[in-house]
Amino acid sequence: MKIKPIKSEKDYQEALARLEIVFDAKADTKEGDEAEILSMLIENYENKYHPIEAPDPIEAIKIRMEELNLKQKDLVGIIGGKSRVSEILNKKKRLTVEMIRELEKFLNISASILISNYSLNSEKTKV
Repeated sequence: MKIKPIKSEKDYQEALARLEIVFDAKADTKEGDEAEILSMLIENYENKYHPIEAPDPIEAIKIRMEELNLKQKDLVGIIGGKSRVSEILNKKKRLTVEMIRELEKFLNISASILISNYSLNSEKTKV
């Protein structure tokens, strides 16, 4: 077991390849310990060099809807009528404070995610 810090993308790729080999090793074995240490080193490197950004509020809503097998129509009455739901999910209009409160309860999404700033889709000009 030769473990070293991950300092480059090459080191990272090598660590991933080795982890794939020892991943299913039993705990409290030499390879099991190696897998555990490699996992921590890889996670540390990924957090530093490959961070996963939180989705914008609308993407967070869509992800949660997918997890709960909800359709756009299921938000009618929560954030407004059918056309308002469409405008929100297509980023034509912004979420209001009241919508955020209702979505927080209904979808169990933290308000801190829902209040994040996001860009609206500008209307396409007619040709």
